Amino acid sequence: MAIHLRAAFLALLMCLTAGAVAAQGTEVAFGGFQHDSSLPVEITADQLEVNQADGSARFTGNVLIGQGDMRLSANEVRVEYASGDDAAGRIERLLATGSVVLVSGSEAAEAQEAVYTIDSGNVVLSGDVLLTQGQNALSANRMVLDLNTGTARMDGRVRTVLQSGDN
Repeated sequence: MAIHLRAAFLALLMCLTAGAVAAQGTEVAFGGFQHDSSLPVEITADQLEVNQADGSARFTGNVLIGQGDMRLSANEVRVEYASGDDAAGRIERLLATGSVVLVSGSEAAEAQEAVYTIDSGNVVLSGDVLLTQGQNALSANRMVLDLNTGTARMDGRVRTVLQSGDN
């Protein structure tokens, strides 16, 4: 009986906490999403268009991007290169759209769009964001992931589903 009361209390506490999170946004730890942004970026896709005028490239169809242990897939990715004499082909930002999935270890995030700014190590995912960490899931309208610290902030009607140790 005491075990069931404790489980019921824990479930109520989670519901109350999820309600508070939904109203305010939340910070989330991402141990698996930390990585070295100085590693090379490898991109594969069905098609590539390069625009010399604005210094960009557009990858379409089954786009898969890898950097270290991190993988990003999407329907389309626009690569923007840094400008200036010292840039020498350095990627500045990746803009992914359509069925975006970001995976690192046992953590995965899905969204409609993602913008990865290489130098800052920030990834902004937006549009029906769903984060899974093992069996736990969080959803929101927007998530800002800091790859340098391994933390993120989720905003816009955050919902959390946490699995207890009994499942």
